[in-house]
Amino acid sequence: MAHRLLTLALVATVSAFSAGTTAAQTSYPTQPIRVLVPYAPGGATDYAARLVAEKAREVLGQNIIVDNKAGAGGLLALNELVRAQPDGYTLMIGNVSTNAITPVVFRHRMNYDYEKSVIPVARLLVTPSVFMLNANFPANNWQEFVDYVRKNPGRVRATSTGVGSFPHFDLEVLQRRLGLRMIHLPYREGAAGTTAAIVNGDADYGGTNAVQGHMLRDSGKVKIIATTMPERIKSLPDVPTFTELGLPGQGTLNWSAVFAPAGTPPEIVKRLHRAWTEAAKDPFVVERAAKTATYLFHTETQEEMAEFLRSELAKWRKITEEVKIELN
Repeated sequence: MAHRLLTLALVATVSAFSAGTTAAQTSYPTQPIRVLVPYAPGGATDYAARLVAEKAREVLGQNIIVDNKAGAGGLLALNELVRAQPDGYTLMIGNVSTNAITPVVFRHRMNYDYEKSVIPVARLLVTPSVFMLNANFPANNWQEFVDYVRKNPGRVRATSTGVGSFPHFDLEVLQRRLGLRMIHLPYREGAAGTTAAIVNGDADYGGTNAVQGHMLRDSGKVKIIATTMPERIKSLPDVPTFTELGLPGQGTLNWSAVFAPAGTPPEIVKRLHRAWTEAAKDPFVVERAAKTATYLFHTETQEEMAEFLRSELAKWRKITEEVKIELN
């Protein structure tokens, strides 16, 4: 009898715990959600995070706090994410650099298995890069720029957002494809640093996200000569694509996506996927994003997002094997 009573008590306890857990997941969220962004305010990923968060806040019925944790190629934000409680109240909005390249090139700095430590939740937006020259550079279009670099090897100063960043890899791939030789100037300040360097004349050539490209469009301080979009950007109709310039596949499209710590309950992950996808597809978000050449890039299911991340990691493993960059 005593054994039976003990068994019944244990069953009741487990049932109560399961019911409580299910109830908690069903009612999620019941408190504000913190979203880590691995960049300072103002860049493409921060812009995407804040834009979509406006609508996700409405969909989820809770406040969403954007917390900028810039530094170390996204490792500061990633490290904080994997240490967080897997309850759906700490998320990260990362991009191709922080969540596909950093886990490959800086894996020696991680004391955890990236793919087992994060859950890819949902894709959001994609922002193309535009490539520009300082206003005083002696070239006005892509072909003139390439001709100048060939005639002046090792003299043109090209920027990136840091050693091992996707703009750095894009630069190295471009030089290999065309047989060019430029001086690489990495800027840890991100897109703001590279843009300022070109505007001020401290650098000659570099890429930035189309969000910032639009801001500089009418300033007269830069010349925009190419874009990574498959087709021309409607708001920059005179800027040719790399495909048109005979360089299909050149450059990286900067996607943004939501991530959660491993162990987050599946029902919460599905709820988050639905909420962030719905927010990204909202007409307000799509319209606002399009004005700065940022486009919807959603996934239909969380499983599709997981497969996408696996393919991105495989792609960047291949690129980093082919393009050797000395990393610290």
